[in-house]
Amino acid sequence: MAGNPPPPHDRGAKLWDASTGPTRMLISSFDRWSTSLLADDGIDLPFMGSQNPVTAKIIAKSDGILAGCSMVEHMIQIWAGSLQISWSHGEGRSVVKGDEIASISGDKEAVLALERTMLNILGQLSGIATESKKWSSKAPGQIACTRKTVWGLLDKWAVHLGGGLTHRLSRSDARMVKENDLAVMYPDLDNNAARISMFLKEVDFTEVGAFLEIEVREEKEAIMAAFSWSERRMVDGLDRIVIMLDNFSPEKCKSVADELTEMGLREHVFLEASGGIVLGDLEDWRECGLDVLSTSTINRGTTPLDLTMIMNEI
Repeated sequence: MAGNPPPPHDRGAKLWDASTGPTRMLISSFDRWSTSLLADDGIDLPFMGSQNPVTAKIIAKSDGILAGCSMVEHMIQIWAGSLQISWSHGEGRSVVKGDEIASISGDKEAVLALERTMLNILGQLSGIATESKKWSSKAPGQIACTRKTVWGLLDKWAVHLGGGLTHRLSRSDARMVKENDLAVMYPDLDNNAARISMFLKEVDFTEVGAFLEIEVREEKEAIMAAFSWSERRMVDGLDRIVIMLDNFSPEKCKSVADELTEMGLREHVFLEASGGIVLGDLEDWRECGLDVLSTSTINRGTTPLDLTMIMNEI
């Protein structure tokens, strides 16, 4: 990974604190998604409890990284307060096939009704955390997800638990400017490089959120963006921006990084690659001099962690 300080793509603290757990932002996401998932399963009222208690265990049927415990616990508190759940493993911990992850006790009807939703949450988010760990172990501090998500902020939380970078949490969390944005803003300019230059001269940096990112599709656009920002940065003392190299090959990314270094512009920007990045080629990407590699592969289409619930008595 090239350069310091680290890129601004790690927004995980807005969702999760290792000491105190989920933030208010993440808890709000818990509420939205659990309500929706339960409603789709025909559950629209909390369970009040009964005199038919059972106990059950959640068991791992495959190896991976556990994620989603806090969401399941929060859902139980809201929707089935009579249930008690005890965890043998915590968020972001490794589990192996056969491990007992949690034990649940309480109302039989509530346990059976919530079983599938609990396993779906844990399986889906643990699958993402497991994939994130696989990628981030090969490229520590470089792997970021995108806003192409299945479960929104929950995906990003699971990526964070697996050691990946969340990237921006929402459209307003940080500002990303793409080719279509520039075309709308500057219809009178006939090329994207000129639009990039004009935008970077005019943008109000106090309104961009956590960071400013601009997408480029050609090497000359990357150079123009870095040059324009270096001029403004030296005058106004602003932070670096992120230049996202969209669908560049590793070789082309290295060429851009090398050229910016030779021109004395590399220190003014973070470089991010996105598009066409696969796990098998990760070593090539790691060696091309970039700060961040962003992909939706780590959180979309991942294999859920295989889990089962076993009743001890009915």
